[in-house]
Amino acid sequence: MKKALHFFSLVLLVIVLSCKTDETEEAIVTPTPPVITDVVTPQNVKTFMVDKNATTETAALFYNLRNSGKTKIIIGQQDAFNSFYETSGFSDIKKSTGNDPAILGSDFMFITDKENPSNNWFVQQENKIIQDTKDAYNKGIINTFCWHLREPYNENSFYASDMTDSQKSDAFKSLLPGGKFNDWYKKKLDKVASIVSNLKDNNGKLIPIIFRPFHEFDGNWFWWGANYCTAEEYISVYRFTVNYLRDTKNVHNILYAFSPDNSYTTSSSYLSRYPGDDYVDILGMDNYEDFDNKGTSGASLANSKLKLISDLAISKNKIAALTETGYRVTSTTPAINNWFSTYLYDAITNNNLQIAYVMFWNNTSTGYYVPTPGNSNVADFQNFTLKSKIILQNNISKMYSFP
Repeated sequence: MKKALHFFSLVLLVIVLSCKTDETEEAIVTPTPPVITDVVTPQNVKTFMVDKNATTETAALFYNLRNSGKTKIIIGQQDAFNSFYETSGFSDIKKSTGNDPAILGSDFMFITDKENPSNNWFVQQENKIIQDTKDAYNKGIINTFCWHLREPYNENSFYASDMTDSQKSDAFKSLLPGGKFNDWYKKKLDKVASIVSNLKDNNGKLIPIIFRPFHEFDGNWFWWGANYCTAEEYISVYRFTVNYLRDTKNVHNILYAFSPDNSYTTSSSYLSRYPGDDYVDILGMDNYEDFDNKGTSGASLANSKLKLISDLAISKNKIAALTETGYRVTSTTPAINNWFSTYLYDAITNNNLQIAYVMFWNNTSTGYYVPTPGNSNVADFQNFTLKSKIILQNNISKMYSFP
């Protein structure tokens, strides 16, 4: 009987230990994390875009910019191949790094000027811009256009300071249907539409561009500034611009960028003049002030503002970008040590930002934003471009076709 009890006890002990082992093993099993699938796919990407009839290459640009921005930052410069003051045909970024920028910034300003086509200089600038755009596309570079549109009264300036108070009070809202400058504005848009609709590669395919109309509207230096129109008027003109190009002129190779200056610190204020998701592909911000010799505090402030638009873009399945920036070095304004590799880089990368691209403004004969060899901060710029997150033309992926 004792042997039987002893045997039974051993069997019971084995069972109990076996159960405990199973429970222990079960407790430490790590569940497989769920696979997070992006809602934006090559098949449905156009549903998230302004233009549901966008060309395949334009849709691919939206898709690839958005995906690239999750881990990389593409670097560009305005008038990289032609500053209108110095023409070398060789970008300053390439002079310093051996590689061209991955984004070329251009302007419709001279193309739509009242002197074009009567003044041959403006025609020359138009032809140069068109050729640069085509050459950039052939290199895989992205093209973006701003528009320093001259005011409609005299067409002499885009600065509000050059206008009378009465002109400033009604110029912008008069661009709308029923306004005295609506026909004038439509003729300007006709020229833009003609240029963009004829930007074609060697195979006859339309070249996509990014267009950011009426930028830095929260300031008051341009005649479309916040003091000269209501939020409703700004939104209406922006929407009219998109509708006219897309629906009336059937232009389908544009991504539209919303591009205020850096005054916003909350999502609600940033969106106060936002035309809506149906009219915006890229949520941008121009920011020079926070980088104007303000060290780490300025970089931190810039980062917080970029975090704001990055989060908004993620929530809206859009693209975020630093659409203009830079620190201008002149004969009287010296370079700042580590401006590129520390202050700017921290601002565009800290806090898990998803900023697709950064655009520097143009270099001129009197000052530069991007240093060339021989300048004191060229090594700092080179170090910046060598960081793993930074993309120049040599390592940009194919942006105009789906993966």
